[in-house]
Amino acid sequence: MHAIRAENLSKSFDGRVVLDNVSFSVEKGDIFGYLGPNGAGKTTTINLFLGLLTPDGGTATVNGADLGSDDEARRRIGVLFENNGFSERQSAYENLRYYGRLYGMEDPDSRVDELLGMIGLNDRAADPVGTFSTGMKRKLGIARAILHKPDLLFLDEPSSGLDPDAQRMVRDLILSLASSGGMTVFINSHHLDEVQRICSRVAILAGGQIQAEDSVARLTASGKERTVWIAFEGGNASEHVILAVQNLPMVERAEREGEGIICTLTGEGRVPDLISALVAAGFRIEEAKKQSANLEEIYLRYVHSGEEAS
Repeated sequence: MHAIRAENLSKSFDGRVVLDNVSFSVEKGDIFGYLGPNGAGKTTTINLFLGLLTPDGGTATVNGADLGSDDEARRRIGVLFENNGFSERQSAYENLRYYGRLYGMEDPDSRVDELLGMIGLNDRAADPVGTFSTGMKRKLGIARAILHKPDLLFLDEPSSGLDPDAQRMVRDLILSLASSGGMTVFINSHHLDEVQRICSRVAILAGGQIQAEDSVARLTASGKERTVWIAFEGGNASEHVILAVQNLPMVERAEREGEGIICTLTGEGRVPDLISALVAAGFRIEEAKKQSANLEEIYLRYVHSGEEAS
């Protein structure tokens, strides 16, 4: 059984299609990154899984259950939304203890102490949450989401508002939860470098549809042959040169980078064909280097193609 499964999931608001027959699945114990631009439908997808919205078509199940109608299944889920939703007048300790009671924990105190220490807020446990920075509230939100030791964790922009040290703490915590605790983690994020570091698989949503779903390693490997940096003799990467390169049939995009040009090839384009075409056109090449694709480049490629097709 999949931990999370969407099958032909569709949702519209006021006639605008947000999700159009979206299908993907997440295995138990995976850290899954769900990526897409603002307004693509990432939070809508989470709300459908949580049963907070009803789909227009298709199904969204968690551990085989519909959370909109299964109270027991909901108890095994942890959620962190962008809006933390804490009582600003109450202390960090009081907030966590309150939510522990809501989760049905008879004596949440020791777990609250453990988590406040884990996120580095034990010295601020008695302070009102209203005095906390955005980053501190974010860390407290993560503590609340895992307070009851859920099987599955939904995180909506978990690194939002965090400084680099706090981002590393959150990253290490997520990896620990998945590796030692066996927790499944579903992450909505714009922080692509973070996603590339911790996620085993990702799906890219654009134009209301899933444009790609695979392991991070396979997605980035698929782009390694498509990008090449070229420096010309004399450093003459002028606008005229960029335009000439852009017009070659195997080139999808060309732009200046440093003293040279970064060329992204079409799906059928090959680096030897590009070099041959440039030499035949009279260009004198001083250096050419294949570039390893990162997740950001792959993401932008799929988002642009998805938005153009919609």
